[in-house]
Amino acid sequence: MNNIVQFFIAAGATFFGMFIIVPIILGIVQMFGFYTIVAERQCKVYMLFGKVIAIINEPGLHFLWLKMGLRAPIVNWLGRCHVVDMRLDQEYVRSQAVNSEEGAPMGIGIWYEMFISDPVSYLFKNADPRGSLAANVSNATVRCLSNMKLADMLENRHAMSHTVRAEVSPTSKDWGYDLGSVYIRKVHFRDEGMMKGIEAKVVNRLRQVTSAIKQDGANQVSVITSTAERQAAIEFAKAAAMRPRIVGEALQIISQDQDIAKAMFEILEAQKIVEGEADITLVPAKSGMIGDLVAVQEQRLVKAKV
Repeated sequence: MNNIVQFFIAAGATFFGMFIIVPIILGIVQMFGFYTIVAERQCKVYMLFGKVIAIINEPGLHFLWLKMGLRAPIVNWLGRCHVVDMRLDQEYVRSQAVNSEEGAPMGIGIWYEMFISDPVSYLFKNADPRGSLAANVSNATVRCLSNMKLADMLENRHAMSHTVRAEVSPTSKDWGYDLGSVYIRKVHFRDEGMMKGIEAKVVNRLRQVTSAIKQDGANQVSVITSTAERQAAIEFAKAAAMRPRIVGEALQIISQDQDIAKAMFEILEAQKIVEGEADITLVPAKSGMIGDLVAVQEQRLVKAKV
């Protein structure tokens, strides 16, 4: 039982010491300027009596006594520490109004990257360096890309991006900013009437192209069909011309034997009679007047039907 009590007492003391006492002690030590921690892509600028006394931009643990000497205990009380975020940032400026050489009202959307390269210039040379950089990019876009040919404006975005970056970079460095990649993401028409006119022309052109494709396909089908019909007609004509010769040669061979020829013609005659639709009445031989009576009766039936 005593062991369990001792365990809980030790656990409570450890928790109290690690999560309450230690953070309080470290906060007091840090408050008196004994050390500071700088994160990745972060910079701390220490000022005392209006002067910059230390710039720490290396990530890790830093002992301020070694960098500032006797000023370290009072810098957090009488001075000021500026924490500057030096990570890469980006911005997108939408629809900057420019005019092409032909007078077409165009809009340009430009995307750019920037990061802080000089923390002191960023803090003290411009009250709003980010806004100033955005305004500078907008002005450079309008100034450098106006009066370009419409075809170049719609096609050569890479060259336009380089032009804007070369115009903005020297000015941005004076404010502690470095301009990274610049890219013209969108070039569009701003006039609604012009957009509708271009849309109508594109639709009409697509209809013309579609009609031309359909007509060309129909012409190709007609050519193929007529060619096939002509070749079929030629082959049928050849077959029709060869049939009498083949039949004649076969009859010549058959006629050499009289019995075969007689049997063949009898078969053909019987086949024609069978294929015909005429009624056949068989009359026995030596029947006398039965044949005449049957013939007269058939004539009467035919007249009655008429």
